[in-house]
Amino acid sequence: MHPNQVSQWKKQVKKGTVAPTAVGRQDNEAQIKEFHAKIGQLAIENDGMAPPV
Repeated sequence: MHPNQVSQWKKQVKKGTVAPTAVGRQDNEAQIKEFHAKIGQLAIENDGMAPPV
């Protein structure tokens, strides 16, 4: 996953352009949690603290 992709997703989520409905907002919150988890995983991998998956 390229860091620019993560940045683009975060911008879309913040703007609400991913899914404008109430249900979509709940999905966005789930996506945000997934993105944050992935970002954390990638940060750890980049620091050399964990082997790549």
